[in-house]
Amino acid sequence: MRRILITGLSGLIGSALRKHVEGKYALRALNRRAVPGVETHQADLGDLAAIQPAFRDVDTVVHLAAAAGDKHAADVLMRSNVVGAFNVFEAARNAGVKRVIFASSGATVSGWERDPPLSHLVAGRYAEAGKVTPLTHESPLRPSGLYGATKVWGEALGRHYSDAHRMSVICLRIGRVKAEDRPTTTRDVSVWCSQRDIVRMIEACIEAPESLRFDVFYVVSNLRHGYRDVEHARTVLGWTPMDSADTPR
Repeated sequence: MRRILITGLSGLIGSALRKHVEGKYALRALNRRAVPGVETHQADLGDLAAIQPAFRDVDTVVHLAAAAGDKHAADVLMRSNVVGAFNVFEAARNAGVKRVIFASSGATVSGWERDPPLSHLVAGRYAEAGKVTPLTHESPLRPSGLYGATKVWGEALGRHYSDAHRMSVICLRIGRVKAEDRPTTTRDVSVWCSQRDIVRMIEACIEAPESLRFDVFYVVSNLRHGYRDVEHARTVLGWTPMDSADTPR
């Protein structure tokens, strides 16, 4: 059975992923606290030596752990998302891990929401927004806040490790995943991702062929008023969202 190391398994996405894939893969958690029922290596991502043993005999790393959002102080974001991301990639390289799936964020591009037409779109002024051309994985980055900037750093690290060390790296720009598993704000209607859609995407990345060396995908549900492209994921991975912001689960 393929061994998958998941950082942040006790979080919202990690918990949903466990329910989706448990029994299909041998799961190991890298977490600050123990995860009942799962082999857990407890360590701080900011300490490379401390996390290194967790990567032994692992095929794929799903790196979900992060300080999420700009509510965190800059030093917390640096340790968790900048130093922590480097340590995960470096520990994976040292252990001979074949693939790292990096949980990036739509915050890498959500700075575009400051200007029309996206400022109109996320405010629910759809007539003013008009027809919006979706942002693709090739669109210019524009992070909103330090959190988004740390995720840009993580994607750049992934590109480097793929090029320099022949590691397969897949970066997922994840939309707004919520505990309620439904949109609850006007902006959510443009960026929401259901728990089912994100865990199906992660599974698709685990199962992707070894020939996929590096790529970046947006992960959002079916959004009539969305602005992030999902056709690239459909073409490369065969993944399509199942849930809709118009008829949430």
